[in-house]
Amino acid sequence: MKMQYGSDFVFRQGWSVKKLPGLLAVVCLMTQGQTPVTLKSAYQGVFHIGAAINQAQFEERDQRATPIIISQFDTISPENVLKWGPVHPAKDTYNFGPADGYVAFGEKYGMMVMGHCLVWHSQTPDWVFQDDSGKPLVREALLERMHDHIKTVVGRYKGRIAGWDVVNEALNDDGTMRQSPWFKIIGDDYIAKAFEFAHEADPKARLYYNDYSLENPAKRKGAVELMKKLKGQGVPITGIGLQGHNKLEVPSAQAESDTIEAFSALGLEVNISELDVDVLPRTTNQNSADISATAAGGAASNPYVAGLPDEMQATLAKRYADLFAVFVKHRKDMGRVTFWGVTDANSWLNNFPTRGRTNYPLLFDRQGKPKPAFDAVVNAAHAK
Repeated sequence: MKMQYGSDFVFRQGWSVKKLPGLLAVVCLMTQGQTPVTLKSAYQGVFHIGAAINQAQFEERDQRATPIIISQFDTISPENVLKWGPVHPAKDTYNFGPADGYVAFGEKYGMMVMGHCLVWHSQTPDWVFQDDSGKPLVREALLERMHDHIKTVVGRYKGRIAGWDVVNEALNDDGTMRQSPWFKIIGDDYIAKAFEFAHEADPKARLYYNDYSLENPAKRKGAVELMKKLKGQGVPITGIGLQGHNKLEVPSAQAESDTIEAFSALGLEVNISELDVDVLPRTTNQNSADISATAAGGAASNPYVAGLPDEMQATLAKRYADLFAVFVKHRKDMGRVTFWGVTDANSWLNNFPTRGRTNYPLLFDRQGKPKPAFDAVVNAAHAK
């Protein structure tokens, strides 16, 4: 079966040498009749490589994406089923069915299962922060509610989920504390308390702080100061998740490298926790991945409805090659690189920050076929 991305790309049964014009040569590591080199085999011994998956995928109903997950990745993260809203929708109600299925899927296929996320300002129901009359909770009542949630959720999967994003997106883009209900009611020690509760529920679980745009100097500075403070207090934090929702041009490879070094210097494990690359024109001046930062757009902001042109395929491949060169360089400090999604068809970037666009941010296209970016990532593993 032949796939064509342009005159300089040759795809056929089995794999051959391909050239990304003017950018880099990518040598595919499979010949006809041999076992294909997968992402997880290419990065074995370098760091774990994973994907965030949705319910249709872990229930094995997605006949396009699920086989990719099973064959390509050795770790998984849940897109939604372990966030507060889905798993704990009402005060006295937990909904563990989907989360149980997610964990069972990972165990079935021998994957490292991650948990995302315990404490976040978004996708947390209003009732969490209110008493029975709808008034804001006081500090001790909200701490008790947080403790109950973390104890119940982490405790249920003790020894089965290897690591948790304990606190998600607690900082503003300028590095100051986000004025979330958690912060306003409890105070700035809510982060430390969340980590303490998670460690109490599963002492062997790896515990992470997770955020976007930490490559931006102001936000990185704030996050470094926060991590220093937590570690100085003896808070049981394992590492940090750099979300990695990147554009084609930012952050630079140097900024990515500097960011990894800033956190690894604190003795923290560094993960790329939500990786993708937005190839579409900007509809906002912000480099934020804050899900509330939506923007309108017209036809000019959605130029690739009929497919990604060869030149852009090559640009995306080069971008991934540059990013993974940095990750591999810092492999001793890194635990995993996780893509936020499996194929372009189910990427959140089709609807963020502008809804209804056709984006191409991942390694597998809408038909589940590997893109030139896939080969660039595989090849980067062997440049170590």
